[in-house]
Amino acid sequence: MSATILDGKAFAAALRQGLGSFVEALKQDQGLTPGLAVVLVGEDPASQVYVRNKHKSTIEAGMASFEYRLPDTTSQEELEALIDELNAREDVNGILVQLPLPKGLDDRAIIERIRVEKDVDGFHIENVGMLAAGVGKPLIPCTPLGSLLILQDHLGSLSGLNAVVLGRSNIVGKPMAQLLLSQSATVEICHSRTKDLAEHVRRADVLVAAVGRPEMVPGDWIKPGATVIDVGINRIDHPEKPGKSKLVGDVDTASCMQVAGAITPVPGGIGPMTIACLLANTLTATCRQHGLAEPDLLALVRQARGDDA
Repeated sequence: MSATILDGKAFAAALRQGLGSFVEALKQDQGLTPGLAVVLVGEDPASQVYVRNKHKSTIEAGMASFEYRLPDTTSQEELEALIDELNAREDVNGILVQLPLPKGLDDRAIIERIRVEKDVDGFHIENVGMLAAGVGKPLIPCTPLGSLLILQDHLGSLSGLNAVVLGRSNIVGKPMAQLLLSQSATVEICHSRTKDLAEHVRRADVLVAAVGRPEMVPGDWIKPGATVIDVGINRIDHPEKPGKSKLVGDVDTASCMQVAGAITPVPGGIGPMTIACLLANTLTATCRQHGLAEPDLLALVRQARGDDA
């Protein structure tokens, strides 16, 4: 047995294509161009790469991209003043402040400064609260949203399935558990201090691994036929190329593929979904701000792939 590979790169490409078509229609029918503002403070190399990729993807989707690169000497007051300016602009529908911020800046205060309806990262406490309570229309953190879309596309209904989320972060673990609950899955959140962790994981029809430990989950922890979503992105020394590194996930892909029914690879699994879902959140936010019907993301993917053809 060898698991089906859930190709996040191809899924994300189809989602971006579908979003682009929706944006084009929005421009023609409503005269609206969704706008995303990305704020980068400091010179963190990884953050610079992320911001560059977000800018490129935003433009490719037909959206307006507003990029702000600020020095690491930027004060809390200066950053808050920029957020206030972006909050007030009608051509900015989504605001993202690239984390982590340099030392001395209060990231939580900055996140809460963003208008909740423009918080396309889904980190504002009101969006967090709405997702947890199952009320209103929260903007959902991008990585869990992408993971859910891949699960729904592959499995259809998640109702009644046993789901284990390995990891309890505010960015992935907790919102992922809430999303799975919203789909009527039975959910456990496990973490590094969970006793008999392997036994919990072995009961999972769906495993979402987001603990940040390279290849932590071996194949003998996996329930036969389970669907494995590997959110981990860990850089380790390459075993066959001295001096080189390689990216691995939180599960041992080789052994898990022999047991699981389906699995996301690393790289090329959930990673590409994060930026695609950032664009999706920007489009959703635009539609909500103008009282328009928001996109059905799975339908956009399936249309782009020609599933109904």
